[in-house]
Amino acid sequence: MKNKKLDFLLLGSIIIISIFGLIMIYSASYVWAAYKFADPFKFVKNQGTFFILGLFMLWFVSKVDYHIYYEKANLIFTICLILLILVLIPGIGTVRNGSRSWFGIGSFGIQPSEFMKLALIIFTSKYLCRNEKNMNLIVKGVLPILAITMLVFGLIMLQPDFGTGMILVMSIIGLLFIGGVPFQFFFRSFLVGVAGIVGLILSAPYRLERILSFLNPWKDPLGSGFQIIQSLYAIGPGGLFGMGFGASRQKHFYLPEPQTDFIFSIISEEFGFLGILLVTSLFLIIIIRGFKIASHTNDLFSKYLAFGITFGLSFQALLNLMVVVGLIPVTGVTLPFLSYGGSSLLITLASMGIVLNISRHQK
Repeated sequence: MKNKKLDFLLLGSIIIISIFGLIMIYSASYVWAAYKFADPFKFVKNQGTFFILGLFMLWFVSKVDYHIYYEKANLIFTICLILLILVLIPGIGTVRNGSRSWFGIGSFGIQPSEFMKLALIIFTSKYLCRNEKNMNLIVKGVLPILAITMLVFGLIMLQPDFGTGMILVMSIIGLLFIGGVPFQFFFRSFLVGVAGIVGLILSAPYRLERILSFLNPWKDPLGSGFQIIQSLYAIGPGGLFGMGFGASRQKHFYLPEPQTDFIFSIISEEFGFLGILLVTSLFLIIIIRGFKIASHTNDLFSKYLAFGITFGLSFQALLNLMVVVGLIPVTGVTLPFLSYGGSSLLITLASMGIVLNISRHQK
């Protein structure tokens, strides 16, 4: 039975954290933007454009019946797969920060791997619905979707973008767990995954440097350990109330591009423990509401779709926060809603629009 009302607690939390993200992008970036572009509002204007477009996408997608994604899952996945291949071709894809992950459109950039994260969740949700009885069979049920996931992961690693690839894989593993895949499979996959990650780390010197800098960032404080050290310098002085809005010291050319992966460090520095509490509380509300909506839907597809989207958001936020506080090596993963990045914000808001649409169909 359709409930015409949206989940307003979820919607409100999404809007509040996105607006706070815009405010913090300005605070974190105006020094760098003024120096590099002679425009302190450069980054916040770009992000604001995507925020307005993202709000429209959120509203529009929340009105579209989610069943259409079941019907168009194969087409959506195929288009995103083609884009992932095209971005690897020199002259078509643009290299930024060492990764060929972007389509450059003027001063803006579109990252197809962000769209693939949602496309693969939609595709996997449909696959789980159609193969529900086979998901306890490894060869017939699990391996086909796992092979497709590894294909996508391989294309993303060619860019290379290890962080996005890991979020994508973890989201699908979460969906497979919800889909009834035997626990023994996950244990074996974990061992294989650890071996694979070790191989990927050893195959690329910069990944090994990140591991070593994580274990002892002070060994190379001006090189591979620089970001982690500067992030901790930002978090440390925050205290209970922080240094005040706009008063961060680390954004003054100490923490590289603080408006992106390490924006949580600036939030901690300027707003202290209260800022951390605000951000984590909003994330918890969004994640808990997402899981609650998933568990109260009327059909399997919407259940898998809402779980998959919420899993992806949870893994990405957790991965970013763990990097910022030095619990894991630097992965290059943005913080949803808050970090600078148009593609990430756009697809995150659109994904939340799908969850909000599903909330209309709760039991």
